[in-house]
Amino acid sequence: MFVLGDTTYGSCCVDEVAAEHVGAEAVLHYGPACLSPCRKLPVLHIFGQQPVDVGRCAEAFRELYPEQQSRVVVLSDVVYAHAMGELEQQLCPEYPNVIFSRLVWGDPPGPAVPGEERKFGRQFLVEAAGGLQDYAMFYVGAEGLALTSFMLTWNRCPFSSFNPTTGCGRRETLNINRALMRRLYLVERARDASMVGILVGTLGVAGYLTVLQHLRELLARAGKRSYTLAVGKPNPAKLANFPEVDVFVLVACAQNSLLDSSDFYRPVVTPYELELACNPAREWTGNYLTDFRDLLPGACAHVELPPAVPAEEAVPDVSLISGKMRAAHLCDPLSSQLPPSAALACRDQTRALAEISPAASFLESRSWQGLEQQLGQTPVSKAVQGRRGIAIAYEDEGCEQR
Repeated sequence: MFVLGDTTYGSCCVDEVAAEHVGAEAVLHYGPACLSPCRKLPVLHIFGQQPVDVGRCAEAFRELYPEQQSRVVVLSDVVYAHAMGELEQQLCPEYPNVIFSRLVWGDPPGPAVPGEERKFGRQFLVEAAGGLQDYAMFYVGAEGLALTSFMLTWNRCPFSSFNPTTGCGRRETLNINRALMRRLYLVERARDASMVGILVGTLGVAGYLTVLQHLRELLARAGKRSYTLAVGKPNPAKLANFPEVDVFVLVACAQNSLLDSSDFYRPVVTPYELELACNPAREWTGNYLTDFRDLLPGACAHVELPPAVPAEEAVPDVSLISGKMRAAHLCDPLSSQLPPSAALACRDQTRALAEISPAASFLESRSWQGLEQQLGQTPVSKAVQGRRGIAIAYEDEGCEQR
């Protein structure tokens, strides 16, 4: 048995990479989890049992939903899942239309039945004719990334929550429309970008290699250059080392994909937002996707890339941020391929190198390109004694007395 430390990426994900380094055959994951499916190893989740006052939670539910015919879906953080059975016994006799979600992980055993919702490791069956939009959501847990992901994904449902730590229930006042407007602004920034950095935020979630290849193909056909970067947990200092990148896209689990990039030098978007920006066939329908596996072939939200459009027949687009013209069509897959890195290039000609390297292209556009050695151009001189002291007062400088 090996005890693994903190993961390089999100702590809610199973660290399959560290487990494979020690030759593990199975993983026990303790604590909060995003329940994203793993690629290779079998996983047993130990969520823990954080204390929760079920009676107080039931009272808060009755205060928030006084009408006993209310249609409500009850969700919970994984650390409070142990108490949902007792809460269900107290509420279901009074509220016949209340649905309790179940925690599931791994690949689904079969196709989903009509009305079944299976996202974020939660599974429940909606029986109303109008679908999920006729229901409200009641979340048991503290405010965090999980609740934010739920509210953005099911943005047509009103949310309420009960915090077991404080014992208080409330209606969530997060302005979903304002949050979505912020995300759509980032989509517009991605449309203006000419160079995109693909951040690898997970090495264990199933399908991450497939979505990386899909994003590379999408960016190449959209006429954008891309870098693939593995920097661990992203922060402003790390990403500021790549000033030539216009926008970053983070490939991570559903909870860690929504990164607040307000403090970052460049914005960070999700794979779904990049698809909205670069795939003309993908249109905004009001349904927000945080799980990148929904974009893969075979998923319910997968959209095929449209055929290439000749440049002379393409309809130009105008940026809503800069007001400049930009291309809004996809190129032919063969013509969009970049030259291989093994191609010969003259190192003395920056322009020739810029056609191969995006970094060289960015360096050419900068006014200051670093210190120049100027070998053979500087006259030879003898070494002389320098100044002594500190910068505020060298020994050979006169001191003014005031």
